[in-house]
Amino acid sequence: MKNLTVEDILKVTKGELIKGNEKLECENFSRDTRNIQKGDTYVAIKGEKFDGNIFWKDAFKNGADCVIVQDIEFSNEDLKDLDNKTIIKVDDTMQALYKIASYKREINNIPVIAITGSVGKTSTKDMVASVVSQKYKTLKTIGNNNNNIGLPFTILRLKDEEIMILEMGMNHFGEIHLLSNIAKPNICVITNIGTSHIGNLGSKENILKAKLEILDGAENPTIIINNDDELLHKWYLENKDSRKIITYGIENKSDIMAKDIILEQEKSTYKCEIDGKEMDVEVPIAGRHFVLNSLCATTVGIALNIDINKIITGIKNVELTKKRMDIKEINGIKVINDAYNASPEAMKASLNYLSSFKNNRKIAVLGDMFELGEYAEKLHRLVGEEVYKNNLDILICAGENAKLIAEEALKDGMKKENIYYFEDKDKILEVLKNETKTGDVVLFKASNGMRFYELADRFIDMV
Repeated sequence: MKNLTVEDILKVTKGELIKGNEKLECENFSRDTRNIQKGDTYVAIKGEKFDGNIFWKDAFKNGADCVIVQDIEFSNEDLKDLDNKTIIKVDDTMQALYKIASYKREINNIPVIAITGSVGKTSTKDMVASVVSQKYKTLKTIGNNNNNIGLPFTILRLKDEEIMILEMGMNHFGEIHLLSNIAKPNICVITNIGTSHIGNLGSKENILKAKLEILDGAENPTIIINNDDELLHKWYLENKDSRKIITYGIENKSDIMAKDIILEQEKSTYKCEIDGKEMDVEVPIAGRHFVLNSLCATTVGIALNIDINKIITGIKNVELTKKRMDIKEINGIKVINDAYNASPEAMKASLNYLSSFKNNRKIAVLGDMFELGEYAEKLHRLVGEEVYKNNLDILICAGENAKLIAEEALKDGMKKENIYYFEDKDKILEVLKNETKTGDVVLFKASNGMRFYELADRFIDMV
């Protein structure tokens, strides 16, 4: 692995060295002065509501050796007592960040796997990383740092890893185009095309176009897609003769398929033919959607020539990012904290999983799904239909649009006394305190901005 030097940064950003040493190696990068470690390089990010440039002195005070800033005029007084410190001034720190990350990716020519999709990007990334790390030292996106800031900083974390797995998110056209051109992926994974951000993009067809931007920075990549997804399947049929595409699925005939699936409350098992051998696979997380995630990870493993047994071991030992199907049992009550984010497709998958607890009372605590625009009413009402279809015992909702979930569940036939709606989400805990009992299963699900994951944690502390 090659570290960047100040000289490299000046070259790629066309920045100005205000003070310091061009030969200084910049190994670690940070954008948060509160978490700066000794020797770090601080990149000051300027946003709409926050300007990190004004904290450059704090970065040095907390241990940084180098800062990259914009819009700062340095006086002689500013530069006093800064021995062995380096200051780089650029026109735009965001553009500088992109160029620095691109350059680091360029000089460290290792395989890059890029993953996008409407639902399940992070859990798929976790599954893929668990498989890939059986053979290679692996760098992966932490949490869901999958945007124009998180992805470059992930690349800048590269040390001696042999492969990178980068999650790519978006809510508008052009965003994945930027990320792909920074990362230059060799393997491009698209998990599904759902309705997340449909309010911004207008249609699922446009969401597909935005996701396909993952190919923009790639040169002749291996493309891995979920062939059960209607739009991806159609795209595959139209492009299979001109591109290197590997498919996985359960329903549509695919290169990698699961059969004899057994869905249990704690895990799933299935059979999968890999390189002509039929293998037994165990996924330690319940739900049909996690079977698809594991098929994706298997497909990536095969593309990287990872041994079959190592692929199966990686799937069996996967650990998900927190707040993704995070299940805890406290005093006989199961709490499913799946509240980091939500879309209609993710809601449906979580409700289907909740309904699998046949011998338990099932309680769904649901909040708003964001960025659905003019489709918000229709898609929240569809979730209400799913609540009724899955025969849940109690529905508790909070949020402006979540009221529509409750209305639709009632309209479809759920008993009124089993439905609660509150404008104040804190009142949910009062109901849960009175309603829950040993043997219940409680699901928390909403878009991240609703902060239902905090409700889940508070409920766990209360039980």
